[in-house]
Amino acid sequence: MDMTGERLIPAPRQTVWQALNNPEVLKASIPGCESLEKLDDDQMKATAAVKVGPISARFSGKVQLSDIDPPNGYRISGEGQGGVAGFAKGGADVALADQGAETLLSYKVNAQVGGKLAQLGGRLIDATAKQMADAFFDRFSKQVQAMSPAADHAEPAAAQTSPTEAPQHNPTGAPKHNPTGAPQPSPVAANATQPASGDRALSPERAEAAASQTMAEPVAVAVNPSPAAISIWSLIPREPFGLPLVAWLGSGVFVIMILLMLGSML
Repeated sequence: MDMTGERLIPAPRQTVWQALNNPEVLKASIPGCESLEKLDDDQMKATAAVKVGPISARFSGKVQLSDIDPPNGYRISGEGQGGVAGFAKGGADVALADQGAETLLSYKVNAQVGGKLAQLGGRLIDATAKQMADAFFDRFSKQVQAMSPAADHAEPAAAQTSPTEAPQHNPTGAPKHNPTGAPQPSPVAANATQPASGDRALSPERAEAAASQTMAEPVAVAVNPSPAAISIWSLIPREPFGLPLVAWLGSGVFVIMILLMLGSML
């Protein structure tokens, strides 16, 4: 199986080169990689779980770096055993080139598989290899961007604005620096211009509170009492025609008695 390709990495070439030699970055980028241990400057030990069609296997093996030319590229080769699933071995030539502020990564892969994997057919193996390569470079690009100096120095716009300076306490009473050059009144003159406590005008808050209190006080309103009910006895004069009312009553009773006596005699 042979495969070639190119990828544009949004980072300087030196950063991409460091990422290609970083076991942690490679482990996070290789699909299914379970462990990647650096044994020497040019040798690593890896374990990865791979699924090709209906076959799933865990491959363990060593990876060798050769033709190292920093920061231009190297050759990576290795062989892994997958138990009953078979084996895989091969290598890849990796080259780095500047592309403006980015880096162009070119690769050429040649690999061989044996055992049950070889029975799956070349098309399925090639499609799986291409899919794994695309996944590797997608993850690798994100890892490199995190390592890029531009990402390290990027700061939010809010962090660049300086915080508002807090007023400083001046225990000595010395005059503060006035950058504008305008004259400032001294504390004595400022105190002299203030009115005395007795003549001081009320502040708007106090005036509003006094008005509210005045409006809240009850106001006495004179209410005329309703006229008393007029009795019929009050219309009778106490001394009709100059005689007391008792005399008039007694005379009336006397007249009635006489009338009754005359009536009985008839």
